[in-house]
Amino acid sequence: MRIVEFTEKDNTDLPFNVVEDTIVFMRNDPHFYRRHYYPTMCKMGDQVRAGSKINPTTILGPMIEMGCNKYNKKYNLGRSSEEIFNDDSRKELMQRIYSEELEAIKKGEYK
Repeated sequence: MRIVEFTEKDNTDLPFNVVEDTIVFMRNDPHFYRRHYYPTMCKMGDQVRAGSKINPTTILGPMIEMGCNKYNKKYNLGRSSEEIFNDDSRKELMQRIYSEELEAIKKGEYK
């Protein structure tokens, strides 16, 4: 075993897609959904219906940070959230949630 294997870890060594798993967690964990996810989506829905310009980073950023931390704490992956969720993972989380939920809002969800 080389020393590099201990120091240079990213989320590619996990046996699952951490982004997909985190999205499923955020939508299906009853506490997280009620306290963070649903209120954030309602806020985003209100802005869409009002015709306001939406900045996904401002609206979704705090929820995604909280989701990453809660996910890591619940499943105890052995590393910090910053190590598991790099900038690309966080951007992908934001883009996926934004695009999927924007479609749901346009169909009448989160009123």
